Amino acid sequence: MPTFSLWVTFALLFALTKSANQESLTTSPVMKIAPGNADFAFKLYHKLTSQVSNKNLLFSPLSISTAFALLSLGAKTTTLNQLLSELGFNRAEISEKEVHKDFLNLLQTLNNPTAERELSIGNAIFINNQFELLQEFVENAKHFYQADVLPADFSHPAKAEKQINDYINQKTNGKLNDVVKGFDSTVVSVIVNYIFMKAYWKVPFNHVSTREGNFFVDEQTTVKVPMMNRQHPFDIYEDKDLSCKVLHLPYKGDISALFILPEPGKMKLVENALGKEVLLKWGKSLKSQRIQLSLPRFSISAEYDVKDLLSQLGITEVFTDHADLSGITGQHNLKVSKAIHNTFLNVHENGTEAAAVTVAEIVFKSRQWNLQFTFDHPFILLIANKNTESILFLGRVVNPTKN
Repeated sequence: MPTFSLWVTFALLFALTKSANQESLTTSPVMKIAPGNADFAFKLYHKLTSQVSNKNLLFSPLSISTAFALLSLGAKTTTLNQLLSELGFNRAEISEKEVHKDFLNLLQTLNNPTAERELSIGNAIFINNQFELLQEFVENAKHFYQADVLPADFSHPAKAEKQINDYINQKTNGKLNDVVKGFDSTVVSVIVNYIFMKAYWKVPFNHVSTREGNFFVDEQTTVKVPMMNRQHPFDIYEDKDLSCKVLHLPYKGDISALFILPEPGKMKLVENALGKEVLLKWGKSLKSQRIQLSLPRFSISAEYDVKDLLSQLGITEVFTDHADLSGITGQHNLKVSKAIHNTFLNVHENGTEAAAVTVAEIVFKSRQWNLQFTFDHPFILLIANKNTESILFLGRVVNPTKN
C-alpha cells in the first residue's frame, strides 16, 4: 500500500532585546478553533510528561494541529471524524468548513509581518512527480493553509530527502537540518509544517548582569548555568494551591511568555493541573510587582515521533490500512506512515539587532526590590500569540545545559 508520509517540523529562535510595557495574556479575540487547539496542546503535554520524566520537553502544538488539519482536507468518513474530534474540534459546535476558515485566518494573522517580531508559519506538500493529486485538494491546501505544492522525485529517495531538508532548512533560517530521512519506495507524498519565530523582550536583559549560577536539576544534580538578571516591575502571581509561581514576560508585538516555577518536588502537581482553566486563572491573577528576576540562558532542541504520540491520544485510523484519504487522490490506497516533530529553542539576552545598542543598567543603590524570582530549578514555559489566543510553544526545562 502506498504511504503518505507526514513530517511536522518547526524551529524557534528568540532574540531577546528591549522595551517597556506589560500586556495581558487574555485581551485577544477568540477564534472558534482556539479552545480546541488549547485542549489539544495540553493533551499532548500531559501525554509527553507521562512518558518522559526528568527530561527537557519542547514542542509546538500549533504546528502539529495545523499539519493534521491540513491533512484532514483529504480525509473522509471515520478517518475525518476521528481527526477533527481528537484535534479538539466538536462538530456540533464548529463545522469542518469553519475549521479550515479559522486556520486560514490564523495563518494570515500570524504571518502578518511587523517591525516588532518575526513569525512565519507555513506548510508544504511534496508530491511524487509521477503521482496526481485531486485538484480540489490542491486548491484547498493552497487556499486555507497557504501550502506550497512541490514535485519531488521519490524514486530517488536521497534526492527527495535533500530537496525537502533544504526546504526546511531555508524556512527555519538554518536551525533545522537533516530532519527527514529513511524514505523507501512506498512514499508518494510528504507534508511539512514549519514555524520560525524571532521576538524581542519588552524589558531586556543586559549581558553585563549575566552571571554564573547554580541550577538544581534534582536533589542529587546541580549544574552551572549563565543566569540572566533584571530588576523591573513584572506581572507575577503565586498560586499557593498549586505550589508554584507564575511570571509573565511580554515580547514586543503580540507574543507573550509564561514561565511557571513549581516549588521543588511539585512539578507533577502543576503539570497535572495544567489546562485552559488554570491558564485563565493565572491570567486574571497576574499583578505587577517590583522583582529581582534571575532566569537561565539556555538552548534546547527535541524530536518526537508524532505518529506514536497521536495514536495514544486516539488518532489511529489515518496510520492504518483502514485510512480513508481518498480526498487526496480519489483512491483508497493511502495512509500516513510517519509523523516527526522537531523543535529548537534559544533563549538569551539580546538578538544581533540589539547587540550594538546594549547599555549598562544603572539603578539607585537604595532601591528596594520586594521579591526575588530565581528560576534555579525545573520550570515550565508557555509561549502564546495574544491576537489569536494560540499556544505556539509549550515545554519544560529540567536541565538547561542539556539539549
